[in-house]
Amino acid sequence: MKSTFFIFYTFLFVFVACAQDADNKSLINENGKTIAERFILPIGFERIKLDSNSFQYYLRNLQLKSHGSKVKYYNGLIKPNFWVYDAVVDMEIGERNLQQCADAVMRLKAEYLYKSNQYNKIHFNFTNGFRVDYSEWMKGKRIIVEGNKTYWSDQTSPSNTYSGFRKYMDIIFAYAGTLSLSNEMISININDIQIGDVFIQGGSPGHAVIVVDMAIDSNQNKVFLLAQSYMPAQDIQILANPNNNKLSPWYKLNFEGDIVTPEWTFKKSDLKRFKD
Repeated sequence: MKSTFFIFYTFLFVFVACAQDADNKSLINENGKTIAERFILPIGFERIKLDSNSFQYYLRNLQLKSHGSKVKYYNGLIKPNFWVYDAVVDMEIGERNLQQCADAVMRLKAEYLYKSNQYNKIHFNFTNGFRVDYSEWMKGKRIIVEGNKTYWSDQTSPSNTYSGFRKYMDIIFAYAGTLSLSNEMISININDIQIGDVFIQGGSPGHAVIVVDMAIDSNQNKVFLLAQSYMPAQDIQILANPNNNKLSPWYKLNFEGDIVTPEWTFKKSDLKRFKD
């Protein structure tokens, strides 16, 4: 009897997986190398116009690993894809269990600011409220954490190398999280959603996903794409839409109730935005 049930559920799993692939295949360009190239728009929609120097444009044009790539954890192990993601962002995450959900959001924001030479805008708060400016890190200062006491200390020569920037981000990942990031951001009405906005629930563990692309039709209906990392630390991934296989990975803005993602459920009031 157990063998019969195993065969049945194995068949069901394969059937549903194939059905999902068939549903959203028309919205995926397997040869696309960026988010903008990989994900085809639903009929009648056009991508929202963006400033080519903006954070939104940076997100839309994130480089992706080849179609069919699997998400890897920080230790190199594979995250099975049970309809969770439709693409993997091509960005290293280090070899420590650090870059999780809120960390991935902060990483994307900081990478954009670093690449656009906006170093003075790179700053995040630790969970204890201590503000960590990258401009201070560039001066050669480093952070000392002694119990509840946190302070800067002159430790090394001034520099602004990318490897130094990544070490700065690792410190952020270690001492910041969904709670601190949520407190740093401002609440946004769901109808004003933009690329770069974040659905976030601060807590232990809490979770965060970021809007990485949006499109609109002639009736002002909007659809958007979401990206996340998760626990343990893993590649940033473009989420599938478990609510609508035919539309996946796009999400409709005019959803009822909560927004259900493959591994977390958010409320409309969870939408927030970076202050700058």
